Amino acid sequence: MDAIVQDIAPKLIGIRRDLHAHPEIGFELQRTAGVVAAELARLGIACRTGVGRTGVVADIIGGAPGPCLVIRADMDALPIQEMTGLAYASTIPGRMHACGHDLHTATLLGVGAVLNQLSGKLRGTVRLVFQPAEETIDSGAAAMIADGVLDGVDMALGFHNEPGVPAGTSGYIRGASFASADSFQITIEGRSGHAAQPHEAVDPIMAAGYLLTQLQTIVSREINPIRSAVLTVGRIEGGDAYNIIPDSCMMAGTIRTRAPETRDAMEAAVRRICAGTEIMHRVTCNLAYSRNLPPVMNDDGLLDKTIAAVRMQGGAIHEIDGGFGAEDFAFFSERVPSSHIRIGSAQPGRRDRVHNSNYQPDESCIGHGVLALSRTAMELLN
Repeated sequence: MDAIVQDIAPKLIGIRRDLHAHPEIGFELQRTAGVVAAELARLGIACRTGVGRTGVVADIIGGAPGPCLVIRADMDALPIQEMTGLAYASTIPGRMHACGHDLHTATLLGVGAVLNQLSGKLRGTVRLVFQPAEETIDSGAAAMIADGVLDGVDMALGFHNEPGVPAGTSGYIRGASFASADSFQITIEGRSGHAAQPHEAVDPIMAAGYLLTQLQTIVSREINPIRSAVLTVGRIEGGDAYNIIPDSCMMAGTIRTRAPETRDAMEAAVRRICAGTEIMHRVTCNLAYSRNLPPVMNDDGLLDKTIAAVRMQGGAIHEIDGGFGAEDFAFFSERVPSSHIRIGSAQPGRRDRVHNSNYQPDESCIGHGVLALSRTAMELLN
């Protein structure tokens, strides 16, 4: 494997730079999907295009019967103006691969190249899934699953570049590798009136202020600190003039959790506090609550095998802290046993973060990711 990866690494970096210079967003990945399909064809790997609208799927059949393993990479970019000044920087204004999905796409192509050469040693099938629309509410993972990408699948591997971990090493998080991500909008209906006659009105802004503070007590006083959560109100709108009590006030925000039971408890508490606010302040609270993404849950047994496989190949991997970012690989992990790892992408002397206009990962993470995932696939299917 080391020899194969050393040979193909320059080609993979070239593909990554081409994708980086031509970022596409959401499901509008016609060029990106075309690059992937062309490289798979060059490698002699048959693929299906148009899965989940613009996704690409390819099966590598092993030399003996066995289970089916999915390895998934996301392909879409972000609506960010790139500020890196790199020679291969984005050529499209307002778009950038600021989350490293160009790295992911090149990495999975490398995994395909390795496993295709070693397919006779596999017992089962590896399904390569190149997914659109991870960064949008309209999920590409959900679209590909609806098109049957998980039919006959027994387990799944996910990965993400991690600028908080040095290139050449990998990280893992037990339990929730990514948090759930839900959203809410509360429209508080009162009755308008003159600011000098508040007794003649029903003030939705006063109710909103109370509601805002009470929502924050859910995390601090109702949720077990070990199973932490984050509730953020990021938007409040109400009123058109300084001397008029308005008819309504709206607030919207997000809720993130790292355990399914915490997710349920947060929603129940928000609904209860809205009902209490109605009674206390004589208003009506119209709540729109959206369950967007569940947490990405690592299967302990599969994760243990992944860690062991990475170390067998000579890779360093260690446990890292979890956070509250979200990922639609969650739709894979809620359907089949899954393992998700972070591939270190930090450059020495830099403190990069994803979703940043100056994100500059270490491209050697592509080769390290290919080795980690390829060896894991070999071990899981043998």
